[in-house]
Amino acid sequence: MTNEPWPTEIRLKHEGRVLAISFDQGESFELSAEYLRVMSPSAEVQGHSAAERKTVGGKQNVAIIQVEAVGNYAVRLVFDDMHSTGIYSWRYLHELGRDNAARWAEYLGELDAKGLARDRPGMR
Repeated sequence: MTNEPWPTEIRLKHEGRVLAISFDQGESFELSAEYLRVMSPSAEVQGHSAAERKTVGGKQNVAIIQVEAVGNYAVRLVFDDMHSTGIYSWRYLHELGRDNAARWAEYLGELDAKGLARDRPGMR
């Protein structure tokens, strides 16, 4: 038996601007599409090592247009900017929800340090 988080409900809200997800141990999170896009687990964003990780700007108004099941362990999110290569495991979505405030603050700091903005496209 494992204590891995398991989703009980996943729903898009606010015209795809928010992904609401509830887990079997009672936790529920509302994650913005912007947050999910800039934290995408894809190689495009994460690279193949920590040194290759990119900070993505200009995603303030992005929306999720599709949620696709990937086996029984994850979902692929398709965004309206056509990014669709990130596979979000249940564990990763749970971590994003649990650590939302800290990760978001870190992201905003990275944007500032790299001269990027939430409303202006760019990647570094």
